[in-house]
This record gives sequence, structure tokens and C-alpha cells, in this order.
Amino acid sequence: MLRRIAALLALAATPALCGDWSARLAAQYLDSRQKDWFAWPAANASGVPCVSCHTGVPYLLARPVLRQALGETAPTLYEAVLLDGLRATVIKTNAKDLFRDVKGPLADQVFGAQAILTALLLALDDAQRGGGLTPEAEKAFERMWSLQIRDGKAKGGWHWSDFDLDPWETPESAYYGAALAALATGVAPAHYQARPEIRENVEALTAYLRAAQSTQPLHNQLILLWASLQLSGLLPEPDRNAVVNEVWRKQQADGGWTLESLGPWRKHPEAPPATGSNSYATGLAAFTLEQAGVRRSDARMSRALAWLEAHQDPQSGYWAAESMNKPHDAGSMPAQFMRDAATGFASLALLQGKIK
Repeated sequence: MLRRIAALLALAATPALCGDWSARLAAQYLDSRQKDWFAWPAANASGVPCVSCHTGVPYLLARPVLRQALGETAPTLYEAVLLDGLRATVIKTNAKDLFRDVKGPLADQVFGAQAILTALLLALDDAQRGGGLTPEAEKAFERMWSLQIRDGKAKGGWHWSDFDLDPWETPESAYYGAALAALATGVAPAHYQARPEIRENVEALTAYLRAAQSTQPLHNQLILLWASLQLSGLLPEPDRNAVVNEVWRKQQADGGWTLESLGPWRKHPEAPPATGSNSYATGLAAFTLEQAGVRRSDARMSRALAWLEAHQDPQSGYWAAESMNKPHDAGSMPAQFMRDAATGFASLALLQGKIK
């Protein structure tokens, strides 16, 4: 018995290797980042830990897939706390009720982003559990649709956070958010999508996404592509194929993608230099192409996955990526935001994680 316990402990301490990378180290890094995030005052302004595009969303996408790869039987504490926080706040239907310290138009922007992310992540959690929408997810969708813009140039979209921070919080990011709203709807059960009032909302959303697609960075079009694979009728097949072909056209000789290739982006003169293939860009591109049906046996995909395998930090388990906006002190919370996103999407790509 003692020998068996010792063997199990040794196994737990050994990284789970998947090819030439460690899923266990990736999971440990992502868990450690959520631990730090929960302790960061700025992440708790609403009374519960914020679910951010750079840290929380990649975590909640990747951690269930890593859990399956590692043979874990239950969600982590951090998954549970993040999702419970989202469930607890769906009853808050006014921006000032959720963000007491955010004022003016910015409050509506942040609230719109929170509403979309909540609907998406609760719908994904419900789908992973194998049931229909829970009452909390239903409420999250009701709140999301209530905030959809009903007229003007942005009709069909939502207000979205704008802090002049690429790649998730610029004026163009409202399109990114709308694509995530489409993804959330596509993840929801078919009978929910078939409701007349939901079909009407989706029609407005589809018109918005199609009309503005050509003006968007390839980064945002990747999210649109992913959403179109879940929500029937969102994007015609020729348009999906055009995005896929453009992504392949931007692939580098080493198998990766540069940040620049997923632009065009706003100019940020203080941003750290970004040269060569990038972990976040490569992880997101490879993952989305897999969702679109590209197989590992495709030579181009094999090169992309080999690049990712070769660029995981062998000690800490993360994929390095720098801010696109400005330098941050080494080891600070913001200095690791792009690293968090890169690690989440690299793990998903390498595990061929089907999201739903």
C-alpha cells in the first residue's frame, strides 16, 4: 500500500507530457495566475473576481480541456469561484449596480462586455455539463440581449470596453465582443436559438457582423470564424473559407503567426518590440483553424503545433507574450496578461480542445 501511495505521489509530481510539452505545467501556471488574480484588488471592484478577456476567459476555456487531458475529476476551485461569481451577478441589470466606481459612458461599455462574457461562459459551462440552459444562464442571455444596440451604425452590436488597449479593448473591439455574443448564442441549445425573439436578435447581430467584417483586424475575424462554426447562418461558407485562406497566407515559415499578421492594429509607440512569431497569435490561429476542421495531419498545422510545443517555458509552463500597448514592470500583474492568453490558447490548440 505504501509503495502504491508513493507511486501515485510521484505521478502527481511528474508533468503530464503531451508530445514535447507539459499539460500539467500549463495547468499549474494557469491556476497560479488565477490565485494571484483573486488577490489583486483591481480584479475585485464589483465584489467578485472579474472575468477578463486576457486572464479569466482563456482560463475558463482551457482549464476544462486540460482537466480532461490530466484525468482530473472535478473543476478547480478557481473555475468554481469565477463561474459562481458570474452566476451571482446576473441579477444586476444596471451598470452602476455592478461597477460602483466606473462612471459615465465607460460604465455602459464595461457592463456590455461583462454581459456578453457572462452569457458565453455560463452557456459553455452548461454545455459541458450536458444539460440545457440553467436559470442563471437564461438570465445572462436575457441581460445580454437587453443591452443590444437597437439603432444607428452599431445596430445589432453592443457597447464594449475601450481603454485603447489592443487586442481586446479598443473601439474595434466592439466587433470582437459581438462575435463572442454570436458564439454564446451558437453554444446555447437549438430550442433556445429557435425562439422568435432570439431569431430577431440574431438577425440584427448577423447583419452587424457581416457589414463590418471587411474593416476588422484578422484577430477579430478569427473570433467571427469560430462563432460561425457554432451559429448556423452567421457566415456563408465562401466567407468562412476566405478567412481560413487569409490566416494560412499569414503563416510564417517557422509555423507560427506574428502579432502584426492578425492586425491591422492601432499604433502604440511605447509597446515592447514584437518581432517574429508570437505565442498568443499562433495559439489563437491554430486553435481556430482546428475548430474549422483543419486536421493535425495537415502539414501547415503540424508546423504550427510544433512551433507551440517548442515555445513552452520548460520550468514554469507558460508561453511568453508581451503587451501590445506599453512596457510593464517585470513580474507585475499586467506584465503577464498576454502570457495568460497565450498559454490558454496554446494549450487548447495542442489538445485540439473542442469548445462545446
